[in-house]
Amino acid sequence: MNSKELRLIEELKIKQGDTWRVLKIMSEFVQGFDVLAHVGPAITFFGSSRLTSESKYYKDAYRTAFMLGNLGFHIITGGGPGIMEAANRGAKDAGTLSVGLNIDIPTEQVANPYQNLSLKFDYFFVRKVMLLRYSTAYLIFPGGFGTFDELFEALTLIQTGKSERFPIILYGGEYWEPLIDYMNRVMVRHGTIGEEDLKLISLCDSPEEAVKKVLEEMERLYKDAVRKEPLSPFIERLGKILKGAGVLK
Repeated sequence: MNSKELRLIEELKIKQGDTWRVLKIMSEFVQGFDVLAHVGPAITFFGSSRLTSESKYYKDAYRTAFMLGNLGFHIITGGGPGIMEAANRGAKDAGTLSVGLNIDIPTEQVANPYQNLSLKFDYFFVRKVMLLRYSTAYLIFPGGFGTFDELFEALTLIQTGKSERFPIILYGGEYWEPLIDYMNRVMVRHGTIGEEDLKLISLCDSPEEAVKKVLEEMERLYKDAVRKEPLSPFIERLGKILKGAGVLK
């Protein structure tokens, strides 16, 4: 067999591999949309997988998820350890739906045991679609590259009009204020973002403040939605949560 024939065989293998990869990607989307269709209203928690249960942020994530879960919100995370575990743990202890969208990677990502609905993905981009698609607010705790990736993708989708505006709440001023200062001092000054883009982000420093911000944003969402008829089952469920929290009369 000559070199040309060998090259053609290798090219065929690559093409066949890409075809099967497309089908695998499609199957992950179909499974995610099917399994998660009933989820919500839900709050998605992001943050480092490396923070232990002794961390202040782990404890605060647990408490925040527990409080939101008690109000009736479902909780979604990436399904791993650290902040994700804390939020799933708080949700499960509160008796609400605790969703983990796990990713298959060689290091760090071991599924935590506090999920009562769990999915596993091979592709980060499919997983990120699911984390966004079924969330009504993002609560973003201190984290690394993955957390920053999820934060900036959400901001980009809203900024470019590819997604409706939804709350993006950064937890921990000590951690996030230097980033916001950089964005304001450098990015705004150079014109790479506008001052109005910074209004897409809010900060909080306690579970109580986080819950308050979520409820304020959900009240705004609900009041905008009730102007349209008929109300969707999702908005009806949100209304019940807000009434139970004393936000709506």
